[in-house]
Amino acid sequence: MSVQQSRLRAVFMRGGTSKAVMFHRADLPPDQAAWAPIFRAVMGSPDPYARQLDGMGGGVSSVSKVCIVGPSTHPDADVDYTFAQVAVKDSRVDFSAICGNMASAIGPFAIDEGLVPCPPDGPATVRIHNTNTSKIIHAQFHVQGGVAAVDGEMSLDGVTGSGSPIRLDFLHPGGPSTGRLLPTGHACDTLDVPGVGAVTASLIDAANPCVFVEARALGATGIELPGDIEGNPELLRKLEAVRRAASVAMGLAPDAETAGSKASLPLVALVAAPADAPLLSGVTLAATQSDILVRMMSTGQPHRAVPLTGALCLAVACRIPGSLPAQLVATAGADQDIRIGHPSGVIVVAASVEHQGDTVQARHASAYRTARRLFAGEVYYRTSIAR
Repeated sequence: MSVQQSRLRAVFMRGGTSKAVMFHRADLPPDQAAWAPIFRAVMGSPDPYARQLDGMGGGVSSVSKVCIVGPSTHPDADVDYTFAQVAVKDSRVDFSAICGNMASAIGPFAIDEGLVPCPPDGPATVRIHNTNTSKIIHAQFHVQGGVAAVDGEMSLDGVTGSGSPIRLDFLHPGGPSTGRLLPTGHACDTLDVPGVGAVTASLIDAANPCVFVEARALGATGIELPGDIEGNPELLRKLEAVRRAASVAMGLAPDAETAGSKASLPLVALVAAPADAPLLSGVTLAATQSDILVRMMSTGQPHRAVPLTGALCLAVACRIPGSLPAQLVATAGADQDIRIGHPSGVIVVAASVEHQGDTVQARHASAYRTARRLFAGEVYYRTSIAR
């Protein structure tokens, strides 16, 4: 069986520490059910070699992503943003979560593609409606010469060079997947994890649902590099078992088997108090340079930095009394930024929560990123290939 290649208008962009192929909503089939085969073919998945050489992916979850942008369907937003995480080795295309890093590319894409009016040179704000979570994000950045500014002095650990800063404000980020900031009603829970035992964890749903476990509870230190985690099958097994148990406890899946087929959520993270930690660059992050350490998994793979939504969720968790992160974080002031140490360096985030009776609500979570357009044109793909 053989078919001619198909093609679609596309833009390839970096957003924060991720990359994605960007599509206009109007260029895709009206029925979203028809999107998954296209996205798999574009990214080169599934690939048992985990390289995605026959597509736009790069073999790891942080660069196997698709963003779809179109006119807003929400009265408080300028554009809609739909995110798709494309698995590398298998056929899963997951629409259940948001990519916060790629959210930084949505505003510049909308300006440069003419989806929203371009303001005069200076500051711009694009209000983004994320359809995966039904949440609103405000992106603030600068425009120069009729396009989103690229050059600037802001640097991100994990990304070479520097760029123009983009401030992302996630408004009321609590409960995007479960409807509650604390899905179980508790800041800390004890999970009965098959094959592991009783594990103390904080189950938090802010920006994306996450389960936070103290690293030493699983025999880890919290300063491991991604390769150390990948080379430790027993730790990977424990992390996946914790993720599945948390998924059930949070109401994201009815049982562990179903949770196994939904690998994107919740994100699972090892957290630890500040300590001297080696970085992927070869230097050492001093304990005084971070307020809390995290090693986070993304679709079964250790992230080389930290997913932005995971960092935002961790920041919110640090502000919730009684949570594991709140017990470990070195930052005392509720209004202080939080420096999160990860395998590539540090990300600085902010979060605010408020108490309403017996409940806790997240007011906002914010971070700065950079983004850059890498190319624009047409992407070619095949959905039927002779073997």
